[in-house]
Amino acid sequence: MNFKRVYSIAVKEYKHIMRDPFTLAVALILPLIFVYLFGFIIDLDYKHMPLKVRDNDQTPVSRRFLQEISSSGYFDLLPLHGQLEAEDAVHKNDSAGVLFIKKGFGRDVSRRDLSNPGQAQLLIDGSDNTRASIMLNYMGGAVQKSNRVFAKANKEASPEVAEGMALSGNIRTRFLFNPELNSRWFIVPALNTVIIGFLSIVLTALTVAKEWENGSMELLLSTPVRPAEIVLGKLTPYFLLTFFDILLVFVLAILAFKIPFAGSFVLYMFACAVYITGALALGLLISVATRAQQSAIQFAFAVGLLPSFIFSGFIFPIENMPVFFRYFTVIFPQRWFLQISRSLFLSDAGFGALGMAFSCIMIFAAVMIILAVLKFKTDVEP
Repeated sequence: MNFKRVYSIAVKEYKHIMRDPFTLAVALILPLIFVYLFGFIIDLDYKHMPLKVRDNDQTPVSRRFLQEISSSGYFDLLPLHGQLEAEDAVHKNDSAGVLFIKKGFGRDVSRRDLSNPGQAQLLIDGSDNTRASIMLNYMGGAVQKSNRVFAKANKEASPEVAEGMALSGNIRTRFLFNPELNSRWFIVPALNTVIIGFLSIVLTALTVAKEWENGSMELLLSTPVRPAEIVLGKLTPYFLLTFFDILLVFVLAILAFKIPFAGSFVLYMFACAVYITGALALGLLISVATRAQQSAIQFAFAVGLLPSFIFSGFIFPIENMPVFFRYFTVIFPQRWFLQISRSLFLSDAGFGALGMAFSCIMIFAAVMIILAVLKFKTDVEP
């Protein structure tokens, strides 16, 4: 390994990058687009869901119950007037759900009879199953809050009911690492997984293929430079460029989105460096194998984009996948780096807790570099 030749290849590639406006635009603007789209636009928290309400009881208790539901901020209550309007609302798909409060609701609640509680029916739009399940959880929380309010207001509860209420009142819920369940705290720390997994592969997938198409690779192969030196020299400038993007997203996460960073910064940077190296080597391997820019970019999109979204756990939980795909995701470094990123951002996880994830991304990086060097041909024949 002659590092002078590696340095010369790196300087040559750096000049190519500086003269290519497309590469610079992709490397510097694309991360900002990702941050804007995923950080500011995409919000997994459902709020102000339209909920139509038909109150057939019309008592202070039923109105207080609706007030507690509305005050949560998750629902916008739309009152229904008359039975015909209520029946029409059931058949229309223009709201998240319809809530019916049955007559006698206030009387049954005031009695505090566990065998005959106040009756209400919630009809949820099931066409959006994600929103439906979230709405059900939100409504369950609103009901529990209302029960505590009614229990406190009722001074004449029976001993059995009072004992049951005291038992439930001892339960305290606390969300660790993300107390407000803010979806941005869930999304933004994972953005580097998508940015590296897509950007690094696309950038390096074009570098060798472009030289083969332009005819400059023959001139490079006529020099004493070795394949390993070409691979290392070409990876170096893209590594620095991608690492700059990592730091940019990190600063935006801390300053713009106010996301705390609880882990080790050194450990996080080490994980980024290893993951960048593996992703760049994969892109270079694609470029070496295809020798055509059009084929390389197609492979880069398929290998870089799909695993980052589908098999990493970025949007879809891996635990909910079929058994085969849960094991299939093990081969993708995006899954392991995303685990490292979220753990280091939101919790003070150490190397011991993330040892499996670090081992997987290091093995991936080593395998990709070896394959890129071995696949690199020193002859002009395809």
